[in-house]
Amino acid sequence: MDPTSAPKGCGSSISSIYYNLCDLTTVWGVVVEAVAAAGVVTSFILFVILMASLPFVTDKKRKGMVALQAGILVCTLGLFGLSFAFIVGQYSTSCAARRFLFGVLFSGCLACLAMHGLWLALLERRGRGLRSWMLCLGALGLWLVEVIINTEWLIITVVRSPLGGVVDPELSCSIDKMDFVMSLIYVMVLLVAVVLMAVPSLTHKHKQWRRDGAFILVTGLCTVVIWVTWIVMYIHGNRVAGNPSWDEPTLAVAVVSNAWVFLFLYTIPEICLLTQEDPDKEQPPDGEHVYPARSLVYDNILKESEPPKQNVYIENKAFAMDEPPTVPSKPVSPYGAYNGQLRSCVYQPTEIALVTKGLTKMDQDAMLSRPTAPSFNQGSSSSLPRSDDSLTS
Repeated sequence: MDPTSAPKGCGSSISSIYYNLCDLTTVWGVVVEAVAAAGVVTSFILFVILMASLPFVTDKKRKGMVALQAGILVCTLGLFGLSFAFIVGQYSTSCAARRFLFGVLFSGCLACLAMHGLWLALLERRGRGLRSWMLCLGALGLWLVEVIINTEWLIITVVRSPLGGVVDPELSCSIDKMDFVMSLIYVMVLLVAVVLMAVPSLTHKHKQWRRDGAFILVTGLCTVVIWVTWIVMYIHGNRVAGNPSWDEPTLAVAVVSNAWVFLFLYTIPEICLLTQEDPDKEQPPDGEHVYPARSLVYDNILKESEPPKQNVYIENKAFAMDEPPTVPSKPVSPYGAYNGQLRSCVYQPTEIALVTKGLTKMDQDAMLSRPTAPSFNQGSSSSLPRSDDSLTS
């Protein structure tokens, strides 16, 4: 191409198929390119955050959803990259990428959303959902169906050549608009399944599972609106408006906008909820109380405020006056409410108490042996010596 025919913003060495990436006269290519590049960076950062927050997820149920969310991020990253294939001009490679990757990437996102909605529906109905590996296998199976469909369609329409075995490089681009839309019927079925699967989870008893269902439902409804809009514009709208050249911008805008819907309405809210606790563990079962009606400290205060029902030894009392003391059968301990074990009523001073009172270890041993005076009988003399006799002797 003549270098002088290069549009404003593009160099003379750039091929004509890349003019939409740098042409400042047609702004749509530059805008979509910038938005798609921001989406690629955002998707990569979110994927790193998702993997880094995995060790901090305490809820096993949410941890099982991480694989599905990672799959959506990978497919969303692919959608942002696919938008560049619609910005550049048509040639064999870009047209094949459009036809094959459009349905494959969208089916990957919708398959993960559908399995998440199915898990929420089973959790509401049976009280437990599928295991994480079963969810991954289910999403993989749904995605592989679209991969097989697009592979067969691409082989039948491109590899089959009417030129005697020579493949026409423009054959992959010569596809009717209606045929392109009809090849995405399975993706539309998945989209309807996503919306239907999210409805039962809106009545879940736990708030956070209802929010998950709401995220899936809103994402599915916004995707339905985007798909209806681009299909109508792609098939009839642009032709009626007299702008047939807007077919490629229509598909590019649809891919980028839908990818941002997956990020803003589902992926980012789900990542923010990863570190929440399991709602089944937050609420105790019926009939149980987390806290007792009265604490142990309050019970001890009530016990101490009650008048004593029995006499306890006075500290360092060595002799009884008239009769031997009556040992209480069940001494009261202020710490009985904690461990339930009884403490002996004999006073046993600690080493610090002995030092404070100026006693030695021998004095303690002598104190612990507490002799008692025998009882006085009538008509008999006391066996104890009188103090004046001991003094005279």
